[in-house]
Parts: sequence; structure tokens; C-alpha cells
Amino acid sequence: MKKFSEFKVGDSFYSTCSISDKEMDEYLNFSRVRNVFLENKTKGEHQLVSGRAILSRMEGEFTRLSQIYGNHIVFLGSDGDPDWKNRNTRFLKPFYTDQVLKLKFTISSKDDVDDEFGKIAVDYEGTTPEGEIIVLSKKNIYRIKKEPPR
Repeated sequence: MKKFSEFKVGDSFYSTCSISDKEMDEYLNFSRVRNVFLENKTKGEHQLVSGRAILSRMEGEFTRLSQIYGNHIVFLGSDGDPDWKNRNTRFLKPFYTDQVLKLKFTISSKDDVDDEFGKIAVDYEGTTPEGEIIVLSKKNIYRIKKEPPR
């Protein structure tokens, strides 16, 4: 695990993930999302994955990275990107259950908050194994304890 002082703007970390049909069904049940487009699948076909489910999985994978896990970290929100009229996330291609998503997490800013906490912004990028961009999400902000628990 890295300490707050060790993170540098531009640092990138990598992972992969996928979302199964069962996990997508559980997400839809938990979130209570009702969308015929997401629920309309024929047996044997892969299901379209909700954008929020993709972001949730990406955040989950971020918190599991060896560089992050063990820190006291709290998601504060998203500032968005000035080049995107302060919007935060873009879904550029559909993503389906059981597809592999290659993840890249890049530290885009780092600020002191006080003696105990700092703040990092993390840009997410999800691509297919062939490099096609599925999702970009900029300036996901986390409060992080400067000295992690021992």
C-alpha cells in the first residue's frame, strides 16, 4: 500500500474485471433499476451492463489495488472535466456481461486537506482487450488518510 505522500500526479495503476449475468441481475435487484433495455435479454445472449454498474465495479477494483487497499479512503464525488463542460463520465461503446474490461486508474490531482487527510482525484479508463475505449470517467475524488492505520 502506498501512503498519501507517495502518490504522484500521473501515477497509473492497472487491473481487469468482468461482470457476470448473475452479478448484473444482483445489481439490478439491489439498485431497483427498472429499464426494459437492461432486462431484455434472450437466454444464451450476454446482457448489456448498466453504466452505473460499470462505474461501481471500477471503483471496487480501484479500492482493491495493492497500492490502495489498507488506506482509509472515502469517495467524495466527481468534479468533472472542464474540457467536457464539467461532465464526469462518458460511455463510448456498449459493454456486455462476461466481456473483459481492462482498467487504468490515473492520479490526476493531489491536494492537502489538513494535517490528517489529503485528497486525490482519479481518472478511470475502461477498454476492451483490443484497446477500444468503453468508458472514461474523470476526477473521481477521494479523501485519503495521510498515515494509514498500522
